[in-house]
Amino acid sequence: MKKKRFAIIDVETTGGLAKRDKITEIAVVIHDGKQIIDQFDSLVNPGRSIPPQITQITGITNAMVEDAPPFYEIAKQIVEMTEGCVFVGHNVRFDYSFVQEAFKDLGFTYSRRKLCTVRLARKVYPEFRNYGLDYLTKHFNIKVDRRHRALDDTLATVIVFEHMLAQKETTETLNLLINEGIKESLLPDAISLEKLHQLPEECGVYYFHDSDGDVVYVGKSINIQKRVMQHFAKTNSKATKLQRVVTDISFELTGSELAALLLESKEIKRLNPAVNVAQKERSYKFAIVEGPVENGYRNFKIQKLHVDLRKEKIISEYTKLTYAKGHLKRMCLEFSLCHRYCDLETSKAGPCKLRQMNDCFGACQGSERINEYNARFTLAKDYLQNFFEKDFFLVDEGRNNNEKTVFLIKDGQCAGMDYFDVHTPLLSVQILDQIKSYPGNSESNRIIRQFMYGKKGLRMHPL
Repeated sequence: MKKKRFAIIDVETTGGLAKRDKITEIAVVIHDGKQIIDQFDSLVNPGRSIPPQITQITGITNAMVEDAPPFYEIAKQIVEMTEGCVFVGHNVRFDYSFVQEAFKDLGFTYSRRKLCTVRLARKVYPEFRNYGLDYLTKHFNIKVDRRHRALDDTLATVIVFEHMLAQKETTETLNLLINEGIKESLLPDAISLEKLHQLPEECGVYYFHDSDGDVVYVGKSINIQKRVMQHFAKTNSKATKLQRVVTDISFELTGSELAALLLESKEIKRLNPAVNVAQKERSYKFAIVEGPVENGYRNFKIQKLHVDLRKEKIISEYTKLTYAKGHLKRMCLEFSLCHRYCDLETSKAGPCKLRQMNDCFGACQGSERINEYNARFTLAKDYLQNFFEKDFFLVDEGRNNNEKTVFLIKDGQCAGMDYFDVHTPLLSVQILDQIKSYPGNSESNRIIRQFMYGKKGLRMHPL
């Protein structure tokens, strides 16, 4: 078996967000499990100013990095040094994300197996009350001359790592952490750990194929590699079925999480994979519509879907009557609407059930002001709406930093989705003429609405 090599890495940066901030210093120490065999460190010109509060922490000033090499000048050396190594960091997600993003800025993908010494320390030393580098260096009496400088922190992490490697059962724990908890014995015969580590750590849709090449499962993730590994680390019935039939894995990168959600839904319906259950083709049979005004109060009605029901009247669609009623019941509680005016009670006498619990303000008895009730009805209708009343563009991140994903919402649903250069104007002929058409439906509308409500920073532009 090939002996593992470890690249213990630390970076200092202009801030805490990899997509926004840049590296100001990097240190790489190559370790063979017994000793250091190579090392490299360098200040890095981030191409922007370093905030004063960051300088206070790291001691790295703008003057210090002014003549330092930009990342692209040291990128090749980092690739060559870390080739075949496990990327090790104390809170590895931070350091790894910055290195990955730096390569992404150059148009390259950087991918390595990872090991977090914080997570490893928790396993090896469960009795410790803290796993920060300050605590561990103090516990092991490690002298650090310049805390929050890349090389000093890296060398300190090396010593902590060596202490853990000296423990009796560390190797097994270490391997499980590197492989996201996967035991090789659980993998399908045709799928190796090496193949899993070669999967991209990016957003997209992945496909599991059987021995005939047919797709048996479709999934999506913001980190394809991690999600696929999770499938094979589990021991439930679904995982067992996948372990038995999967012989190959393919994927499609989307960059945008919303694009991945839509593509996953579309592909499940197109391919009808044997192992997917939850998202198979849904048949929408019921709709919530707005009924005629009664006593001045606006109201919801539940109707069966039929060809004569005009699309513009439909507020939302459901596969089962119970789902429609359940959604309306939640809206009644959320917006203090009356059950009687939401098609949830047939009796016209006396107060509705919610009124009896003081959750309705009395519309059923004519004692609530009509304008106040109808204002809340409007809010509830907007929340229930499956179809979009206005045409607009949605813009999300693309598959690289020079690209954006554009979604066209038109005539009530998603009508197009495509990738464009980040500088392409939204109302340009290029986008309007070239955007790829998308077969929008109630399911895609539901996905888009849920994503819009839950996702911060998603840009919406009127058409």
